[in-house]
Amino acid sequence: MKNHKLILALFLMFAVGVSAAACSGTEEQSIASQERETNPSGDVPSEPDSVQELNLVDYSEIPTMDSAVAGDVAAFNLLINVNEGLYRLNQENTAEPAIAQGEPDVSEDGLVYTFKLRDANWSDGTPVTAQDFVFAWQRAIDPATGSPYGPYMMAGTIENAEAIAAGEMDKAELGVKAEDDKTLIVTLERPVPYFMSLMAFPSFFPQQEEFVTGKGEEYASTSDNILYNGPFLLKNWDGTGLSWALEKNPEYWDSKAVNLEKINFDVVKDVNTEVNLYNSGKKDRAILTGEFARQYSDSPDLINEKEAAIAYIKFNQERDGEKTPLANENIRKAIAKAFDKQELTENILSDGSLPANYIVPSDFTFDELGEDFRKVNGDEMLAFDAEEAKKLWAQGLEEEGISELTLELLGDDIAAAKMVDEYLKNQLEQNLEGLTINLKTVPFNVRLELDEAQDYELQSAAWGPDYQDPMTYLDLFVTDSLQNRMSYSNSEFDALIDSAKGELALDPKVRWEAMAQAERILIEEDAAVAPVYQFGFTVLQKPYVKGVVKHPFGGQFGYKWAYISGKE
Repeated sequence: MKNHKLILALFLMFAVGVSAAACSGTEEQSIASQERETNPSGDVPSEPDSVQELNLVDYSEIPTMDSAVAGDVAAFNLLINVNEGLYRLNQENTAEPAIAQGEPDVSEDGLVYTFKLRDANWSDGTPVTAQDFVFAWQRAIDPATGSPYGPYMMAGTIENAEAIAAGEMDKAELGVKAEDDKTLIVTLERPVPYFMSLMAFPSFFPQQEEFVTGKGEEYASTSDNILYNGPFLLKNWDGTGLSWALEKNPEYWDSKAVNLEKINFDVVKDVNTEVNLYNSGKKDRAILTGEFARQYSDSPDLINEKEAAIAYIKFNQERDGEKTPLANENIRKAIAKAFDKQELTENILSDGSLPANYIVPSDFTFDELGEDFRKVNGDEMLAFDAEEAKKLWAQGLEEEGISELTLELLGDDIAAAKMVDEYLKNQLEQNLEGLTINLKTVPFNVRLELDEAQDYELQSAAWGPDYQDPMTYLDLFVTDSLQNRMSYSNSEFDALIDSAKGELALDPKVRWEAMAQAERILIEEDAAVAPVYQFGFTVLQKPYVKGVVKHPFGGQFGYKWAYISGKE
C-alpha cells in the first residue's frame, strides 16, 4: 500500500528498527517458523502448558482504531489482532481465506471476484455480512472520511475508486456490492496479480454500519466504542493512554486456534527501560538496537531477521506554497551522499540492518525466474561518497545564491530514532560545509500530522510493504500521491508507474523493467528521497513464548497462534 500506506506509513519502525510493514513466508521467516527450524530435538512444537498471558512493550500511543482511517503501523499492529478481513496472512505469511469461505470465483478477464462468506460474528454476537464490507470500503474511499490509506489502496484497483476519491462520483458507485448476506462481489479496474494479499490489509476490513453510525464521532475512540470480529478484544484503552490489553474473543469464528487469554501492553520509548523490564521478567519481548543489540548478540533468547522496510529521508520541495532549497537537485544529491550508511548500520544500529541505496528492498520481490528485483538496479545508486557530496553541495549552494543553509530534520521521539537522527546530523554537518541541521523530535502521531500538512523540511521516514510487489514502494512518489507530500513530480516516472499498473500488468518481464527504470529515475537521477537503510530486526524473546508470527505487511505481529509453554 504504498503511499497509501499509511499516512504515510511512515513507519514507527524507523524508530524501533522493525518493519509498518512485506515479504512472503518463503523469503522472510516468521518467528514461529524460526522456532520450528531451530528446535534442536526436531520434535513437534510444544503445546500450551502455562498461564496463557503475554506481557509486551509497544512503542507508540495508539493513533486510532478505526480501520477506515488508520495509516500507521501502531494502529495496524492492533487491528490485525482484533479484526479480520476476507483474508488473513497465515503462519507462513501467505494470504489465506479468513471471513471468506474458501477461494473466490474469478471472471475470465480477472476483473470480477465473487466471495462467499463463512459464518462469523461480531463481538456483540451479530453476524458479519457482505454489507459490512460494502459499508467499510465505501467509507474508506469517501473523501469525507479523510482516510490516508483507503484511496491509496483502492484507487486504480477497485472499480470507480479513483473517481470517488476525487469527489467526481458517489461512493455508492464503488465496485463492491452485497448480492446477499453471504455473497460479496468485487469488480476491479484492472487485473491485479497481488489482489488476494490486499484483502488481508486492514483498510479492507469490514465495519458494521449500524454500530459505526450509532457511535458517531465516538466510534473507535475507546476500546468500548469498537466492534471486533478477530481473535482478540481490545480492553482498557481510553483513547490516549499508555497501556491497554488484548483478551481472547469468544465470538471469533476460529477461537479454537487462539490460545492466549490475555496480552498486556505498555508503551515504553526507551530501549534501556525496555531491556530492564525484559531482564526483570516483567516483559516477554524486547526489541534491540545499537549497543544493546551488540551486548546481547550471543544471548540464546536472540532472534534476528531481515526486514522488507526501508528508512529514508524525505526532501520537502515546497512549504507554505513556497519552493524550498530542497527543490534543488544538487542539494538533495549532496545530502543523500554525505553520510556513511555502513557505519550507521554496523556501529550505531547493530541490529542486522543493511545500508540502502535503493527504495525497493532486497530479498522481497522476485521475477518469474526467481531473480531478486534488486539485481536489476543493483545497490549503489546513491552510495556514500563524501567528496562527490561536497562538489554537489557547493554547486547547489551556488545555484541558490547562498553560502550556508539551515535545515530542520523532523523525526520520532523514540530513543532509537533520535540516535539515528543525531548520527545523520553529525555526518551531514561534518561533510557539507555551511550546513546546520536542527533536530525536531516529536511523538509518532505528531510527525504524521506534520507530514500530512507538508509542514517540514527534512523528515526521517520509513516504509514497509502493503503487498508483495515493487509497486508498494514506487507509487508512493507519483505526482500528487497521498503519500508523496513533498511536491516531488517527474512525468517520466509517473508514466512508467502508470504503465506498470495498466497495460503492462499481464506482461511480467516488461512490467519489471518499467518499475526498475522508475526506481532509477526516483533515486539515481532525481534523488527524490535519500535511502538510509533496510531494516534488520533483533529481538530478545522469552523461550516460553511460542508461535508469534512476524508479518511483512499490514501489521507486524500476529498473536492468533501464539501461546506460552514451559514457563516456570
